[in-house]
Amino acid sequence: MAATGEPNDLSSEMELDAFRRLFPIRFHERHLLESIRPDGRALGRARDTTLMLGAVASANGSALAKIGCTTMLAAIKMEVMTPTAEAPDEGCIAIDFHMPPICSPLVRPGRPAEVAPVISKQLSDTILSSGMINLKELCLVSGKAAWMAYLDIYCLDADGALFDAALLSAVAAFSHLQIPVVSLNDDGRIVLIPDDNSGAMKEKEPVNKEKIKLKLNNLPFSLTCVLHKNYILADPTSEEESIMETFLTVVLDSSFQLVSLNKPGGPGLAHTSAIQDCITLTRQRVKEVQKILQEAISDMEVD
Repeated sequence: MAATGEPNDLSSEMELDAFRRLFPIRFHERHLLESIRPDGRALGRARDTTLMLGAVASANGSALAKIGCTTMLAAIKMEVMTPTAEAPDEGCIAIDFHMPPICSPLVRPGRPAEVAPVISKQLSDTILSSGMINLKELCLVSGKAAWMAYLDIYCLDADGALFDAALLSAVAAFSHLQIPVVSLNDDGRIVLIPDDNSGAMKEKEPVNKEKIKLKLNNLPFSLTCVLHKNYILADPTSEEESIMETFLTVVLDSSFQLVSLNKPGGPGLAHTSAIQDCITLTRQRVKEVQKILQEAISDMEVD
């Protein structure tokens, strides 16, 4: 009896897959009527999220973030620079978001993904406007030397909500960051002291005697929602993003203060209540992600 049923089960599965490909909106709307999504999630629930700090040994700070299948690798490299005349006692942060062809079949070799510079700019604006990092703390010698933090984020799997995962990986990487040991050389210039060369620090005047953590405030976290008719779907997959038009990304800091709202194109929002509902979902998400980040930091300290 079981053997007889197998071809029918396979046929039904193939028919369902064909229906999903040919009529994606109708397929998803059938699920929405039951307040559930094809992957089994409730409409307002984000995908399972994991964080691993210290993913890149050669970086000063790094993290691997996964939201569902969407995967981001963030790495920070610190370099000494001469501060600008306009801000002699401040350092700088440079952020680049990369989408190599391995992350999605939509990204072609030799052609930069159009969304990459947009996300880079959005990340930079969010991190700076949130007040997470006081750039004055990156100053070494006023007017002469300061830190430049190069943050590179690589998308390894682009399965929706790219900004959310990229921002999470960036915040986690800065949480893991250890500022290198530096000293003044005979010419009065700031030089890095290698980890295995503690003797050099004794011969030169140290600026900081040991690696230090960067003080972070108001950590920003985000949640992207898809709005379809009267439904709000949190943390969309790439499939959901490809067939629905209205997106809203809410960024709140760790004190639940609004940092930004971003709605890239699509139809206008019919009701302001939809925005409030998205903010409420983001508040819940911030609580979840804060706990995940704290657990990752605790695991790193134990190791």
